[in-house]
Amino acid sequence: MARAGLTAGRLTRAAADLADEVGFENVTVSALARRFGVKDASLYSHVKNLNELRTRVALQAAREFADRTGPVLAGRAGKEALVAFARAYRAFAREHPGRYAATQIQLDPDVVAALCADPRDPAPADDLRRGREMIELTYAMLSGYRLEEPDLTDAVRLLRGTFHGYASLEAIGGFGHPRDVGASWERAIDALHVALEHWPAAPDRTESTL
Repeated sequence: MARAGLTAGRLTRAAADLADEVGFENVTVSALARRFGVKDASLYSHVKNLNELRTRVALQAAREFADRTGPVLAGRAGKEALVAFARAYRAFAREHPGRYAATQIQLDPDVVAALCADPRDPAPADDLRRGREMIELTYAMLSGYRLEEPDLTDAVRLLRGTFHGYASLEAIGGFGHPRDVGASWERAIDALHVALEHWPAAPDRTESTL
């Protein structure tokens, strides 16, 4: 019988908190059960397995990330939007390391589809929608730089690679130089702005007919 008071939503929120405390990779059904003082079997009435639990956390984390970064982009464009987005990104990664790690995993589309199709629990579908809106906002943020495809996607990947790499190194203390890490971050954003403003033209790949 399901433990009174336990729901999929409550378990997901608790698992996200646990991820921030001990690392997303250390979130297990057993660890979560201990948090509630119940046996593992009590959780399986609400989540099928560890994969589903981590997927739920990832979807929720994506929504929370969108809730943090989305509003800062409203009414902003160009460098102003870039700076606001970058600062919100770094703040989320620093304050919620486990949740942030969850946003980076590759989700099983079958598990996501099953969760989003369950009419008894609309949360996963709502979380997925908000997460996708965040991707759209990221592309919209770069519209001020007048980039078109495929340069637009290349630019998004540049930002993601820079932001994620920086956040990941900072999380493990990977910057040993005494130079202030926050100051280096701000300079990196300045450099990205310059790169976006002066995006190189795509090389002409047309083969010569001579």
